[in-house]
Amino acid sequence: MSKADRTRQLIVEKSAHLFNQKGYAGTSMQDIMAATGLTKGGIYGHFESKEEIALQAFEHAAALLLQLLSDSITPHTSATKKLEALLAFYKTYLYAPPIQGGCPVLNTSVEADDTNPLLRAGVVRVLNKLHKSVANIVRLGMAQGEFRTDADAERFAILFVSMIEGGVMVSKAYGEVKYLHTVLGHLQQLIQQELEV
Repeated sequence: MSKADRTRQLIVEKSAHLFNQKGYAGTSMQDIMAATGLTKGGIYGHFESKEEIALQAFEHAAALLLQLLSDSITPHTSATKKLEALLAFYKTYLYAPPIQGGCPVLNTSVEADDTNPLLRAGVVRVLNKLHKSVANIVRLGMAQGEFRTDADAERFAILFVSMIEGGVMVSKAYGEVKYLHTVLGHLQQLIQQELEV
């Protein structure tokens, strides 16, 4: 990796935490300069705008989250165990988020839904990957005989992702994990009631 690539990566990694904690509007170039130790010229030598940095920072944060989720389910062959691994991942999510400030998908979607179409499009791409992954796990369970053949994989994926993101948001707002844990417990029941044979 060249020196320029390393500098660009440094800017992205440091900025990911800033944008996730302070938001796009709340993060200034001064903040990025302080976090990276670079001058404004040094930063703009690698990126054309703050928005370009924000987009790359979100992509970095989202890729890290998706990789950690993938790592949590890959060891399991059972679809039930894969879904339970996702629930276990989120059980400690508020204590130790991969990016400072919490869920980058939630944080970015709330801020960018009406103000930044490019960031919003990035959020939609990640949500599509999450939905597809959960739906594929349900289909795997159906193929392996773990789940009912009439299970609705798409519907379950929508509920699963939406409930978790909502649980994260409410728990962050209250500063209490019980809201997310209540959601996770209900999703465990849904796996048993709606999916398992």
